[in-house]
Amino acid sequence: MPKRILVVEDDATIRETLSFNIKKEGYLVLAAQDGAEALRSARTARPDLVLLDLMLPEMSGLEVCRVLRQEGDVPIIMLTAKDSEVDKVVGLQLGADDYITKPFSLRELFARMTAVLRRSEQRALPAAVDEDRLGRLTIDRAGRRAMIDDTELKLAPKEWELLAYLVRRPGRVFTREILLEQVWGYSYLGDRKTVDVHIRWLREKLGRFGKLGFQIVTVRGAGYRIDPMRKSAEATA
Repeated sequence: MPKRILVVEDDATIRETLSFNIKKEGYLVLAAQDGAEALRSARTARPDLVLLDLMLPEMSGLEVCRVLRQEGDVPIIMLTAKDSEVDKVVGLQLGADDYITKPFSLRELFARMTAVLRRSEQRALPAAVDEDRLGRLTIDRAGRRAMIDDTELKLAPKEWELLAYLVRRPGRVFTREILLEQVWGYSYLGDRKTVDVHIRWLREKLGRFGKLGFQIVTVRGAGYRIDPMRKSAEATA
């Protein structure tokens, strides 16, 4: 069954152009011109992906993103004319999966759509209640262990918690502030570089095992994510 794409854009020309070209790629397209209509469509039609313009009348795209993320886990790609690091970080912090800055090519948009949909499908795969698997890595949540194939990784408690948190949502970007809150706790007053240091330690320990089927990626100006990787594209992070 074709994937359903919700296009949320107040500019009629852009909305119609996107809808036309996305349909040509074999998707089913829903369209909304403002935030309220977008939320109604998302609740009734249950799209597989939302393309969300940041600058909407009345209810902003960031507010729509926040509500969508509160109500579910639908993938969201932000469309923005603002090439501002702050806007990108806020959107990602609210739960958007990716962003693309106008003007953009259809080729780039379709590549990002394919990648986000693929990551969403991987997250939806059934898994054991207390285990998460990604490539050669298994996170045993009940035993608080991390295994590469049959070998247990020697991780400090916070290293394990950080890795387990990232693995639970592959492809999702997390800012350093979110990681500090979720892994170290709201009362933690340490330097943001604590996250960077622990990421470096994880990369060093994971790197000893060669190709793993994923990599920890630094998103410049935003934070970190774990990317599942195809065998043909696998490389050291």
